[in-house]
Amino acid sequence: MSLIMFLIVLAAIGLVVGSIARLLVPGPDPMGVGLTIAVGLVGSFSAGLFSWYVLNRHGAGLLLSIAFSMLIVWGLRRTRGRA
Repeated sequence: MSLIMFLIVLAAIGLVVGSIARLLVPGPDPMGVGLTIAVGLVGSFSAGLFSWYVLNRHGAGLLLSIAFSMLIVWGLRRTRGRA
């Protein structure tokens, strides 16, 4: 797989995970596509680290990635609301 194809697949996974997390957290969310992809990627990466070090498993899974992405969306809303 080439690097360009890998980046496209990575962005698609980030978009799917981030958009599901945004849909599951209630309330308005003025967030663009780029930030949605970033939230999905960071949530998936942090869920992978959590499952590796805490659960001693190899791979996070979709539900854990969405849960961590939901925490990131919630945190973004909290920090933006105070500014």
